[in-house]
Amino acid sequence: MSESSESAAETTVTLSADLHARPAGRLAQAAAGFESVIRLEYGGRIINPTGILAVMGLGATAGSTVTIRAEGPDADHAIRALAQVLAEAA
Repeated sequence: MSESSESAAETTVTLSADLHARPAGRLAQAAAGFESVIRLEYGGRIINPTGILAVMGLGATAGSTVTIRAEGPDADHAIRALAQVLAEAA
């Protein structure tokens, strides 16, 4: 029997800035570099953060709390990386 390398991870981040074009672009670029399926949740909406327009359309503003979920072989790493991008958004 083979062991699965799949994992799931989740964290919440309070944004330091609005998700305007620059931080949305950094987030989308970072998210695209992972194999895991990543989802960003805010205000009852769930998006795939690999698209800049989807991230900007989420409408999350400074002080908002967003949830990052990932499932796949690099889920833990993806969560940490995207949380860092969001925490440092400016």
